[in-house]
Amino acid sequence: MSKQIKHEYYDAVMRPFKARHIGPDAAEIDLMCQELGVTDVEQIIKRTVPANIYNPRFTLPSSDTLSETQALAKLQSYFAADQPYRQFYGMGYYPAITPPALQRYLFENPGWYTPYTPYQAEISQGRLELLFLFQTLCCELTGLPLAGASLLDEGTAAAEAMSLSFAHRPIKSARNYLVAKNLFPQTLAVVISRAKSLGIAIKLWDMAQYQSGKLKEIFASDDYFGALLGYPDSSGQVHPLTEMVAEIKHHGGIVACCTDLLALTLLPPPAELGVDIACGSAQRLGVPLGYGGPHAAFFACASDYQRKLPGRVVGRSVDAAGAPAYRLALQTREQHIRRERATSNICTAQALLASMAAAYAVYHGKYGLRTIAEQIYEMTQLAARWLMDHDVKLETTRFFDTVRFQLARREDYELAQQRATDLQVNLLLNYQRTTAPHYGQFSLAEAHSLADLGDLLWVITGERPLESQLESSLEFRVTRTTRTTRETYNLNRVEFRDPQTYLTQEIFSKPPSELEFMRWLKRLENKDISLTHSMIPLGSCTMKLNAAAELTPLSWSIVQESHPYQPTEQVKGYQRMMADLQANLAAITGLDSVSFQPNSGAQGEYAGLMTIMSYMRSIDQSHRRICLVPASAHGTNPASAVMAGMKVVVIRCDDDGNIDLSDLNSKLAAHGTQLACLMVTYPSTHGVFEPHIRLICELVHEAGGQVYLDGANLNAQLGICVPGEYGVDVCHMNLHKTFCIPHGGGGPGAGPIAVAAHLRHHLPQAPITLGMNYSANGELTQGYSVASCHYGSPSILIISWMYLQMMGASGLQQASQVAVLSANYMAAKLAAHYPVLYKGKGGWVAHECLLDLRGLQKTTTITVEDVAKRLMDFGFHAPTISFPIPGTLMIEPTESEGLDEMSRFLEAMVVIRQEIAEIESGQVQPNESPLKGAPHPWWLLTQEWTAAYSPQQACFPLPWLKERKVWPSTQRIDNAYGDRQLVCACDPIEAYQS
Repeated sequence: MSKQIKHEYYDAVMRPFKARHIGPDAAEIDLMCQELGVTDVEQIIKRTVPANIYNPRFTLPSSDTLSETQALAKLQSYFAADQPYRQFYGMGYYPAITPPALQRYLFENPGWYTPYTPYQAEISQGRLELLFLFQTLCCELTGLPLAGASLLDEGTAAAEAMSLSFAHRPIKSARNYLVAKNLFPQTLAVVISRAKSLGIAIKLWDMAQYQSGKLKEIFASDDYFGALLGYPDSSGQVHPLTEMVAEIKHHGGIVACCTDLLALTLLPPPAELGVDIACGSAQRLGVPLGYGGPHAAFFACASDYQRKLPGRVVGRSVDAAGAPAYRLALQTREQHIRRERATSNICTAQALLASMAAAYAVYHGKYGLRTIAEQIYEMTQLAARWLMDHDVKLETTRFFDTVRFQLARREDYELAQQRATDLQVNLLLNYQRTTAPHYGQFSLAEAHSLADLGDLLWVITGERPLESQLESSLEFRVTRTTRTTRETYNLNRVEFRDPQTYLTQEIFSKPPSELEFMRWLKRLENKDISLTHSMIPLGSCTMKLNAAAELTPLSWSIVQESHPYQPTEQVKGYQRMMADLQANLAAITGLDSVSFQPNSGAQGEYAGLMTIMSYMRSIDQSHRRICLVPASAHGTNPASAVMAGMKVVVIRCDDDGNIDLSDLNSKLAAHGTQLACLMVTYPSTHGVFEPHIRLICELVHEAGGQVYLDGANLNAQLGICVPGEYGVDVCHMNLHKTFCIPHGGGGPGAGPIAVAAHLRHHLPQAPITLGMNYSANGELTQGYSVASCHYGSPSILIISWMYLQMMGASGLQQASQVAVLSANYMAAKLAAHYPVLYKGKGGWVAHECLLDLRGLQKTTTITVEDVAKRLMDFGFHAPTISFPIPGTLMIEPTESEGLDEMSRFLEAMVVIRQEIAEIESGQVQPNESPLKGAPHPWWLLTQEWTAAYSPQQACFPLPWLKERKVWPSTQRIDNAYGDRQLVCACDPIEAYQS
C-alpha cells in the first residue's frame, strides 16, 4: 500500500476523534478565514480575546490523546477491578430493571437524548406528550391534581417543597419548619442546608414518637408554617399519617411528604391522607442506579400552588386550528426565575429520565406496576417472617419494601458483615458506633430474585432457606385485579388501595407488545427536532455533538448497578474516572479543587455562592451578603443568589453590552463593606469578550469580594484563556454544554464547580454523611449539601471524561477556536440582512451573536417568535429568542457544525429576511405572510388551501427541503389558552366515555 493510499485511508476511516467532533475540515476553516479577512484561526482569536488574558499555552494532566477504542479500553481497565455487588441498601436508590426495549429505543436513541428543552412546542410534541404522561403518572399515584415535569433529585425536590410552603405561608412572620428526622439522610442534608440560607429554622422530630395532641405544643405559636414527613420513612415504616396530617393542618401548617411512586401503587395516596405536596424519586421506574444519578424527581401538589410550582409544567392547549397540543405551561420558560424575587432557580429538569419513567409505566401498564410492587412486598414479608422465626427483632412493623432489624450481639453484626463480603452483598449494618443503638436494614427491589433473597437471609441469620421453600411461600392469595387488604396476606395490616381507582387512562390499561411499544416511541420521536435532523443554533446552550463513544459506557452493567452508599473500595472505577476528570477540569479553569455535587448549571451557581458564603463566615465576614449581578446575566444568577441568602444589586451594562465600569465603581463604593461577590458570565451573555474582565476582578478583590464565573460560555475559552489566571475564584461548568453531556430534551445536566485554593474546604459536603450528623435543634454539625448524591449525577460524568480523553488539550483548544470562528462567520454573513446587536473591539463576536429584530417588529409587526416558528418550516430549531434582550435572536453554531449545515441555516435566515422585506415594501400584508402562518404541518396540504401564499412557499421555500423536510406536527400553539385553562395530566378514561 503506497503512502498516498495509506494517507487517504487514514483520513477516511481512522481520523482522530477531534476531526470527527469538529465539523469544519481544514479546507472549510481556511474558506471561513478568507471570508473574514484573517489568515488563520489564531489571528481571529487574537483579535477577539483581550491580550491581557490570552494564554494559548494549554496542557492537561493526562497528556495523551486517545482514540475512541483506546479511551473505551482505558475506562474498562478502570472498572475491571470492581465487582458487581448486589445492592440491598435502598435508602432512596434501588436496583431497577431497564427493559431492553426501553434502553435501546429511548435511553440509547439520539432522537431522544439530543433534543433541546421543549420551549419551541410545535417541534417538541413527542417529548411534551411523554412528559405529560409522567405528570399524569405522578398525579394519579399521589392523588394530587398538579405535577411538574420532573426535578433534579429527591433532596432538591424536598427542599423545593419547603421553599414553596414558605413562599405560600399564610402568616409571613412564620419561619419554623417541622421536618421528620426519619427522612433519608441525604434528603435531610439538602433540606437543612437550603433552610439555613433562606433563614428558615428547622425543628427535627421523630414520626415514630407521634401521639395525638403532641403537635399542639409545637404549633402553639404562629411560628410554624408547615411540615415535611416520610411515607414510608427511611427505616421502611409506613406511618398512619391521617391523624398526624390533620393535626398539623389544624394548626395552619402546609404538609409535604417524601414518598415512593412504586409503593403508591399499593399504599393509599398522599392526597387521601390530607397531604398538600408529595415528592420523591422516580428512579425505581426503570432508571439505572448509576452510582447515584441522574434520576428524575417528581413533585405533585394541590392546585392552590400552581403559580409557585418549581421547574417546568407541561400543559395541554390548542393550536391555530383548535386541535389539542402540548406546551410548557405557566410561561414558556420556568416560571420562578425572576431575578431578585425568585423562589427557585430550577432551570434544568431530568427530562430524559422522566421520559424513561413514563415509558416504563406504559411498557408495564398499571397492573404490571402493581404486580412488581406486590412481588416486592411479598418478598419483604417473607423475609420479615424468616427473621422473626430466627429471633431477629424487627424495628419496622408496617412496611412496603424495607425492614430495619436488631441483632442480639455486636458479634452478630460482625459475622453478618463477613458473610455479606463473602457473597458480595451490600446492606446497611450500622454497628460501627461505640454506643447503641446498632441496627441492620435492607430493602428489596424489582431486580432481586428469590436466590438473592435467600443469600440475604443467610447473611443476616447464618441460615439459608431453600429456594423451593421461598417459592412455596411466595403465593399470591388474591388476583391482582381485586386485591385489597387481607389479614392473611398482609403481615402488618397496611391498608392497600383499590387498583381500579388510579391510572384508568387507556394508555396505562394494557401493556403493549414490544412491536407496539417500539412504534409508539418512534411515533413520538418523529414529532420532534433533534440533532439527528439539523443544527440547533441556540445561543448560550452549546448544542454540540454528543458522540456515540462518549455515551457507550453508560450501558455497561458495572456503571449502571453501582449504589451511592457503596464503600469507595468497591467502586474504584468510578473513583479513578472522577479523579481524572477533577484534575482536568481544575487545569482547564486554572483553579484548585472541583466538586461534582451540583447536578445542573443553576445548582452549580447556588453551590458556588454557598461556598463563598461559607468562606465569608470562616473569616468573620458573614455580614457580607451583597451579590453584584450584571443586567445581562442569566435569570438563574440572581435567583441563585437569593436562594443562597444574598441580596442582589444589579450592575448596568454600557452601549456595547459590557459591564458599565462607572456603575460598577459606584456600586462598589456604596456596598463595598457588605460585598460578598460579583457574578459574571464570560464571554458575556451578549456574546462578546469584555475587554476589562481582569480589571473587574481586581476591583472586586480590592473591595473584599469574590468573583464568581458563570461557566455557561466556557466553550469559548478552552485553550484560549484561563479563568483562574484572570481573577476568578469560583467557576461552575455546564458539562451538558461545553463537555458534551446531551441535553436529553431538558436534562440531565451537570454543573460542577471549581474553586481557588482558599475556598477548597468550603465546598459541598457528602450529603449521606452530613445528613447523619446534626444537632438536636436541626443544625448540621458542619458544612452543607446541595444535592442528594455527593457526586451529583456520577454516571454521566463518564461522557465528559471520554470527551476530554479523546480530544486532548490540542483538540479542546481547536474546538473553542472553531466555535469562535464559526460564530463570527455566521455573524458576518447575517449582518448584511439583520443588525448584529453587540460586537467586541474590532467588530468581532465571541462564540455566539445577537441579531436585533426590534426595529423590524416596529415596521412590520413581525416578531422573533414569528421567525422562530418560520424556521420550523425549514427543518430548524430556532436560536434562543428574546434572551438576554427582548426582541433578539441569539445564535451559537458550536464547533461541531460543518460549513454545509451552517450554509443551510444561513439560507433559511436570508429567505425569511426576504419575506420580511415583502411586508416592509407593502407587497404583502403581515397576516398574509407565511411568517404569521408558520409553522405548516403536513396535513394542511390535504385540505383546501386558503392562505394568500402558495403551499410551495409555505412548505418547500428552498429546493433542498424536498429531500430533507422535517414536518412540524402541529400549527402554532395558543399559549394564552393553555394558561387560562391549565391541564397538566390526562383525563381518566371515564371523561372520554362521557
